[in-house]
Amino acid sequence: MAPFPHILIPIASNNDAYATCDALHPYLDDIERVTAIHVIEKAGGAPDKAPLAKRREDASEFLAIVESSLSNSVAVETRTVFATDIVPAFFSTATDVGADAIAFRARGGSRIKRILAGDIATKLVTNPSLPVISLPDPDQTA
Repeated sequence: MAPFPHILIPIASNNDAYATCDALHPYLDDIERVTAIHVIEKAGGAPDKAPLAKRREDASEFLAIVESSLSNSVAVETRTVFATDIVPAFFSTATDVGADAIAFRARGGSRIKRILAGDIATKLVTNPSLPVISLPDPDQTA
């Protein structure tokens, strides 16, 4: 990975937090600071997927995993953001915190599932406003 002193990592769930941190560990020598973000997707007028208090609690749990996994190696900041469109929220937050790049671990799933879900990975790498790094699956590189 090219040296990017400050990266932003999107975190979607507990499993994603662990997997992203595992994938990022081999590159921590080149990183000084990590900002972990969880976006709580707002429905934009429609009912939200779950009560807001529960979603905030979940976000705190996901981001705490990142803090405990990475804070011995790099400075870690966490952010919970509310947005109706997830990917622009990543780039906006990256700009706000002065991140040099966004690093993410692609989540699996069938092509149909990715199409129906809006394939965030594809949106991240299509015309990005700053570098986007896809982290390898540590289980596949061993």
